Amino acid sequence: MNYLRAENLAKRFGERVLFEGINFTLVKGERVALIAKNGTGKTSLLNILTQNDEPDAGAVIIDKNIKWAYLQQEPAFDDQDTVWQAVFNSDNELLKVVANYELVLEDIEETPDDLKLQSRLQECMEQMDTLNAWDIEARVHTILTQLNLHHHLHQLTTSLSGGQKKRLALARVLIQSPDMLIMDEPTNHLDIQMIEWLESYLKSQDVTLLVVTHDRYFLDNVCNEIIELDLGQLFVYRGNYAYFLEKKEQREAYQAKEVDQARKLARKELEWMRRQPKARTTKSKSRIDAYYEVKEKAAFRKDDSLVEINMQMQRMGRKILEVYNINKSYGDVKIADNFTYLFTPGERIGVIGKNGVGKSSFMNMLLGLEKQDSGKIIKGETVRFGYYGQQGLQIKEDKRVIEVITDIAEYLEVGKGQKLTASGMLKLFLFDPKQQHNYVSSLSGGEKRRLYLLTILMQKPNFLVMDEPTNDLDIETLNVLEEFLENFEGCLLVVTHDRYFMDTLVDKLFVFEGDGKIRDFNGNYQDYLNELEDAKQMNYAAKQALNIKNQLPAKAKPEPAKKDKKKLTFNEQKEFEQLGKEIESLNSKKTELVNKLSAGSGNHEELTNWSKEIESINQQLDEKELRWLELSEV
Repeated sequence: MNYLRAENLAKRFGERVLFEGINFTLVKGERVALIAKNGTGKTSLLNILTQNDEPDAGAVIIDKNIKWAYLQQEPAFDDQDTVWQAVFNSDNELLKVVANYELVLEDIEETPDDLKLQSRLQECMEQMDTLNAWDIEARVHTILTQLNLHHHLHQLTTSLSGGQKKRLALARVLIQSPDMLIMDEPTNHLDIQMIEWLESYLKSQDVTLLVVTHDRYFLDNVCNEIIELDLGQLFVYRGNYAYFLEKKEQREAYQAKEVDQARKLARKELEWMRRQPKARTTKSKSRIDAYYEVKEKAAFRKDDSLVEINMQMQRMGRKILEVYNINKSYGDVKIADNFTYLFTPGERIGVIGKNGVGKSSFMNMLLGLEKQDSGKIIKGETVRFGYYGQQGLQIKEDKRVIEVITDIAEYLEVGKGQKLTASGMLKLFLFDPKQQHNYVSSLSGGEKRRLYLLTILMQKPNFLVMDEPTNDLDIETLNVLEEFLENFEGCLLVVTHDRYFMDTLVDKLFVFEGDGKIRDFNGNYQDYLNELEDAKQMNYAAKQALNIKNQLPAKAKPEPAKKDKKKLTFNEQKEFEQLGKEIESLNSKKTELVNKLSAGSGNHEELTNWSKEIESINQQLDEKELRWLELSEV
């Protein structure tokens, strides 16, 4: 059953052809991912398919008997609506009944003895029964809770952050339970836990999907087909992302071979054309037409250019960034609680945690953009930060692209004595000379992010701090960025919801567990998941063993064997007393060193030695306390 059908679609902007002659069918049960380079027309195509824009040619037909919804990349809401009103702003009768029921429940909580409200509640419950709306009511609560909107129901939508608006838009489309769902970058601004919940939710629903995404794990976990918009045409791949890469390479190799053959044939036909007299027979006319077809094919030039990132970084000394006992809170929300960490050269650290736990605020403190409540942050003299913020490029939209770069530098050294002009730098980042003189406002979301990345790297940072760098970048640019960062010799600190990006690049995590607790975890995100799963399995096994033990009949429980009470030998007694004194002495020394660290010092080597000495004392304490416990049990 065809839910959506596109016939001979075409769209252009001025002289630029985005696509033409596109035919596409979305069949019930399909879960399709649409991918393409930034600026090639993904969002334009979605707007046409969802009837928010008109094609220059062709038509879109959607089955009138299905419910469908569209999640836009940049959602819009009525400024006067609260979150609750925005969620239920729908013509769906079931949702209206659920909304009325929920509102009456809220009123009764405030005035429980109001008889009129109780009567209204009874009416609402009868309507819920009649329309069998209880399942929808449960789904509404589940979705609002999972997307962390249940505490914001009475806020105006204008007061929400960009991430909250994206989650609200997602809640609004999921609650409608559509037969067909079209989504443009649904994982942007979601934390990893929410993305994993969304994956699980979509897989559990009987919904047909068309989704634009750069999240390769999401693509593999949710979709069973990939369509690529390339060269103004659609190419279909029935498989996962690895299958797509393999088949795309084969297609491009075959295409290159065809073009090469066409060029050889075109040269022969050109010689024939030059030999022909002006008077042409019918037979010659058909050959002439065939020549022009071959000539057009031979003239094909594929735009297979990729962003080329080749930047020098400033030399970095041994002292990088030292964080001592920092604390930070916003009211009752604690961001960091007595956090200490000494960064070392070449570290690659990922930052994970739920939205709202303070990841961005933490990075701003390290960068000196926000002040900690207490504690010290000491930056090495040679450290040059490059900050790729979540907010993106903050410049005037009426500025030309090349002016953005020349404001930073007219020329840039790229190694081995070579210099590049501002225009040359833009070419490396796929901005052709014509586009360089366009206004920033004309760029797509992904092109703006690419320009933003260039402005950061031009400053030759040796410590990159990146807050959601994958948002709005196409997959090809992401692959190139990953390759650059793999070879980057400086430090990397990155907040990202892109699990593939994180697993590729980081070897350590700062896990924000809430209430200011920041866990230092050695390993990437998959290692962290494996540890959580192992802990879950161990807890489950322990519970099972306890249940079995509790189910044993009393007579089956073995009686504990009577043991002769053992006494300490003279030497053991002496060792026991000595251990108590040593443990007390080590604890005193540790307290003294911790106080010194907290007070700080201008001598970097002294601080490092104190930290190493504390580690040594902790190790000695572990060994001596374990032996002390063994002897105390005797």
